[in-house]
Amino acid sequence: MKRFAALILALSLSSVAQAADSFKICWSIYVGWMPWAYGAEQGIVNKWADKYGIDIEVVQINDYIESINQYTAGEFDACTMTNMDALTIPAAGGVDSTALVVGDFSNGNDGVVLKGKDKLADIKGQQVNLVELSVSHYLLARGLESVGLSEKDLTVVNTSDADMVAIYGTDDVTAVATWNPLLSEITSMPNSTKVFDSSMIPGEIIDLLVINTETLKANPKLGKALVGAWYEIMSVMSGSDKAGVDAKTHMASASGTDLAGYEAQLASTEMFYTPAAALDLTNSEKLLATMEHVANFSFDHGLLGDGAPDAGFIGIEMPAGTFGDKGNIKFRFDPSYMTMAAEGKL
Repeated sequence: MKRFAALILALSLSSVAQAADSFKICWSIYVGWMPWAYGAEQGIVNKWADKYGIDIEVVQINDYIESINQYTAGEFDACTMTNMDALTIPAAGGVDSTALVVGDFSNGNDGVVLKGKDKLADIKGQQVNLVELSVSHYLLARGLESVGLSEKDLTVVNTSDADMVAIYGTDDVTAVATWNPLLSEITSMPNSTKVFDSSMIPGEIIDLLVINTETLKANPKLGKALVGAWYEIMSVMSGSDKAGVDAKTHMASASGTDLAGYEAQLASTEMFYTPAAALDLTNSEKLLATMEHVANFSFDHGLLGDGAPDAGFIGIEMPAGTFGDKGNIKFRFDPSYMTMAAEGKL
């Protein structure tokens, strides 16, 4: 009986250990995040997981905001998201989160499109469909500043990214703010003009893989496996050889376009194909200034929580310094794993 009880205990502990070494990350369709789909399907993620003796499940979530909500609720250990959304959803929700991979910044992949008009100023008085309080909202606000308008001059209509293309196709919708591949599909529709995009605010909309800080601290091997897999994928897709073309063709198909369409999206994305390139931005003073700008926008729109007294309520830790409350750091840019990749130490 004792031996039986001991066996049950051993099996139970083994099960717990196995569960503790299993992790889940989620992603949604976007040009800079398609590499995760490719890496999962081609076995690159599994290869790096095996190297560190862990399991990593990569899951696609069709609704972008829902993917971040599920991460924030603890259903995933890591998730793809932008710098602003990392601050305003998990960090503002009290979940200490770390930008593990700084993948790219949008350099035209996010935009504002008008139907039947060709200047941003023409947006005045219109209803604008967008994912409310997302980077599309941030982009719109920055665009409005450039033409002397504010959100008081229009009406924002909250719309899921999953519905954006279909809704734009209706007669009642005349203005949207969204991201690729939706942006490309919408701008290709008749009588549609992109009147403002993220190339006009370079380096402000940054695409990340964000991981739970406590999970990362307890499982550095997970950080190493994810970063190692990412830069192996980057080395493949950045090549001009058959392997690179095949990789991008795969990503194109998975995102609902063809190779030419995907390459057009890449052309408006400042991809960091090497860890050194990612570290240039991560370690820069510009990142510090950008996150202060993002925090100010977020506070002005009530995204830092009802109890936030100012834009610095949530501390954001970066290599160049910390913006906000150092006693309430909930969002961190950790360059250490990308540095290991740059030094060949993964």
